[in-house]
Amino acid sequence: MSIVLIGMPAAGKTTVGELLAKRLGLSFVDLDRRIVADTKRSIADIFATDGECAFRKLEAAAVREVLAGSNIVLALGGGAVSVVQVREAIAAHTVVWLEVSVPAALSRLGDTKHRPLLIGDSEEKLTNLLLERAALYAKLADITVQTTKELPSQIVEQIQRALAKKYAKDCA
Repeated sequence: MSIVLIGMPAAGKTTVGELLAKRLGLSFVDLDRRIVADTKRSIADIFATDGECAFRKLEAAAVREVLAGSNIVLALGGGAVSVVQVREAIAAHTVVWLEVSVPAALSRLGDTKHRPLLIGDSEEKLTNLLLERAALYAKLADITVQTTKELPSQIVEQIQRALAKKYAKDCA
């Protein structure tokens, strides 16, 4: 079973995912990086040229492809959960919501011009995105970890403890 990390931009999905995969001896895939490598285009270019719907279709196809292989740690883009096909594809896996506050996310993000959905008033847009997505994140998550004040290594330890409890309970 793969582990899928979900959450808002700057929640730490890539950083934590890389560390978690290393600790568990699994491969790591950052979905946005995978799409950029496969299309040879930036996310911003795909959004600007083809639109958000086209990008979401690429995400859904990539998620299904990546999760069809061996067990991995997969970091999704923040909005991937808005697509039904993505939600269906990750349902059979362990989903970890990396929860982050808007102020913490903003301080980690820095320049947002490469993030199409945050161009303009980043704080307002990030707040609105969180309001739109929080219920989906919560519904999908098997494990929720707050990342606002924790170091990546501490977050990984929390996930490992939660995984140990989850799998011990599953075997009981």
